Amino acid sequence: MKKIAIFASGRGSNARRLVGHFKGHTVANITLIVSNKSDAPVLDMAREQGIATLIFNKKKFYNKKSVIPELTSAGIDFIVLAGFLWLMPKTIVEHYPKRIINLHPALLPKYGGKGMYGMKVHQAVRAANETETGITIHYVNEQYDEGNIIFQARCTVEKNDTPEDIAQKIHELEHKYLPIITEKLVTRGGE
Repeated sequence: MKKIAIFASGRGSNARRLVGHFKGHTVANITLIVSNKSDAPVLDMAREQGIATLIFNKKKFYNKKSVIPELTSAGIDFIVLAGFLWLMPKTIVEHYPKRIINLHPALLPKYGGKGMYGMKVHQAVRAANETETGITIHYVNEQYDEGNIIFQARCTVEKNDTPEDIAQKIHELEHKYLPIITEKLVTRGGE
């Protein structure tokens, strides 16, 4: 059984979808929720579902000797970043080659990079009068949002759409596709 860790910093709606998708799965399951915020609602969801949790502060997260041993002792095979805002350390990226993916709420390479997350992305899409946007699932490397793209899904941006309207469309795409793409990657070994 492959063990998946979800790294998240907020409410965890995508984490909840992943947990539901993999519940009772024969090949993989979600066994760990990792957060950089001790009060993140995603941790409450993990506890409700009986999933182990791990909380890192910045010093511990970027310490080469802290994170990998904890992930290894938990038997983690694959990592999904779902609303996790810190840059992944080189040591973790190298330890999990092509086994860490990120979900980004735009069509990369547009609207990516440090500081581009959540409503900031949707506000930028609206301000640029884009006619479409979407989601990108990509491998994680040592830069924000620059890993190889695995999958993109698109949606239309109407003239009257607010950033909140755009966010709703993006959440629908995320909830639909993140579990499916994660399952494909985990069950076939990353490629």
